[in-house]
Amino acid sequence: MQAEAPAIVPCEAAELIRHAAALIFDVDGTLAETEELHRQAFNHAFVRHGLDWQWDQAVYKDLLRVTGGKERIRAFHTRLPVAPPLSDEDIAELHRIKTAHYAELVETGCCPLRPGVTDLLIAAKARGQRLAIATTTSHGNIDALLSRALGKRWAADFDAIVAGDDVRHKKPAPDVYVEILARLNLNASDCVAIEDSANGLIAASRANIPVLITRSMFFRDDDFSQARVVLDDLSGAWMRPQNKKTEKQPHAQ
Repeated sequence: MQAEAPAIVPCEAAELIRHAAALIFDVDGTLAETEELHRQAFNHAFVRHGLDWQWDQAVYKDLLRVTGGKERIRAFHTRLPVAPPLSDEDIAELHRIKTAHYAELVETGCCPLRPGVTDLLIAAKARGQRLAIATTTSHGNIDALLSRALGKRWAADFDAIVAGDDVRHKKPAPDVYVEILARLNLNASDCVAIEDSANGLIAASRANIPVLITRSMFFRDDDFSQARVVLDDLSGAWMRPQNKKTEKQPHAQ
């Protein structure tokens, strides 16, 4: 079977990225296709905790509308017609087991960054753009993924990192983006948010930040009509829009 030709990156995507003072990245689904590992880690935690729950991909896709791992567990529990008692302490322990197993899965190297992400990070740093992370996931999950993908000193390349537990309300509330803007001391119009889901799009849009969507495994059919640009992935998104020649890149450390 003939391989598909690489997608041509729209000029507006490259223009949007290149004119931003800062690029603000979501993590799960945006930097890497992590959601399947999260699903497996949740199921591992349920077994360890003696629960007969099993989240298949369809169930998990529906639960992803609920942002936050502990919140997701509670939402599933409340939907069950007959359910064992589950205290906040039980949920916290389930989430602890899940997070530890997720880190173990990531450490195997089975979840690389999505196409174009590394090139975009390198090109943005070479242009003097600032980098930030605004995510619902935990600091531990961010570190597990990026330590493996970018090296132990990955955080030094990011000017601001705001996770779900750092703010009062998680996406689709704009809290993580409002906090990022405060830490960067930038106007919303000077930034670009890179997201993969409708919840992320809504959160960034409520903070008045232009949004570039990179479609991911679980959110491909979300409504992205309010995004400035929608791409299948970030391959070539760092290129000059007037041609397809690549910029000279610094060596990755």
